[in-house]
Amino acid sequence: MSGTLIQVLQFFASLSLLVLIHEFGHYITARIFGIRVEKFYLFFNPWFTLYKRKIGQTEYGIGWLPMGGYVSLSGMIDESMNTEQMKEEPKPWEFRTKPAWQRLIVMLAGIVMNILLAITIYTGIIYTTGESYYHNDDIVNGYIFNERAEALGFKDGDRIIAIDGEKVGKVNKIRERLIITDSDRTIRISRDGVEQDITISLQELVAMREDGSIGDFYQINLPFVIGKINEDSAREAGLEVGDKVLAINSTPVTDFVQGKELLKTAANSQVEVDVLRNATDTITLSVAIDKEAKMGVTVEMPDPRTVEYGFWESIPAGAKRTWNQVASYWEQLKMIVNPETKSYKQVGGFIAIGSFFPEEWSWVNFWSLTAFISVVLAIINILPIPGLDGGHALFTLWEIITRRKPSDKFLEIMQYIGLFLLLALMIYANANDIIRLFS
Repeated sequence: MSGTLIQVLQFFASLSLLVLIHEFGHYITARIFGIRVEKFYLFFNPWFTLYKRKIGQTEYGIGWLPMGGYVSLSGMIDESMNTEQMKEEPKPWEFRTKPAWQRLIVMLAGIVMNILLAITIYTGIIYTTGESYYHNDDIVNGYIFNERAEALGFKDGDRIIAIDGEKVGKVNKIRERLIITDSDRTIRISRDGVEQDITISLQELVAMREDGSIGDFYQINLPFVIGKINEDSAREAGLEVGDKVLAINSTPVTDFVQGKELLKTAANSQVEVDVLRNATDTITLSVAIDKEAKMGVTVEMPDPRTVEYGFWESIPAGAKRTWNQVASYWEQLKMIVNPETKSYKQVGGFIAIGSFFPEEWSWVNFWSLTAFISVVLAIINILPIPGLDGGHALFTLWEIITRRKPSDKFLEIMQYIGLFLLLALMIYANANDIIRLFS
């Protein structure tokens, strides 16, 4: 099975689960309050339906357009745009005849279900696998920086202490704080025991995000121990996984940064490499260095910190991770509406979302991404945009506060406006995907 097919299968499995869970929230609360559910559909079904079956008073079906799903409630102006029923006399089982607080709960139930699903998944992952991460305090040899970072004043071996005055904990949070920002970032570093600040402007951060150099802005500086052989030339030279590089052309090597600097002076040549093997044997090998000053190996990563959780401990840990994802994605949404960040260029559709899934099946990755997308759907749906759950909830809150119910005509117009906005956003996002695909 090809990697692309595995990605597609994961995407549709995740999307289907999320849609069903979200719509089930609306469905079950509507049934609890005695509201008739006319339709429950996975995916949309304009013009024709792949499958449908009526059970009781509800038609269950699968549409052909995988852009979500819907639950159609009797007496409500929703995605079905069935306005004819609104001209009839209100009936006790209709959405419009129920108290505002019940209607508000029905509207928010899908969002709540998405958040609960994310908490459940993260709880399960944390309970099963624990939590592994690299901590900044353990990076005693500092970091290696790319050319863009060096141009800003960073040097290989610098230790990152804090960002905007906030001490750095987990290593992966450094890159996250450089990507998710709508302002300049001031980074405090320690160089040879002396601390100093380097400020990166928002314009520079945007430029690095657009050209991709933010991805390898920094790497952990490690002891020069070989973790993987990448090139035949390194394998033919006799290098093995686990070898620790002690010297290059008789110059001692204490860490990867130093080894990297020595290799820069030996590009496109042959060097003598002294390695320690099995912690006992010192061997000298002749190794070819390519024109990019690489010897065809990957450095071994250290063991991360791992925290194990019991069942009851994993529940608040799962809730905390969900909240962190909510806060993170909310910051990203704020960036999208800020033209200075140019984040609107990064908005993606189905291809972008599908590409998040790995080409090899991994249950941990599948569930992690499903939980993240569930959080994304919850936040997007709570936005006060007509047509979304947040738009319906906003009008219901207005009714509760003012005790004045918006007219059916007003709700119908708002629904059309919302559907137009959502369609325009969907076209824009998927057009971005296509442009990136061909460029």
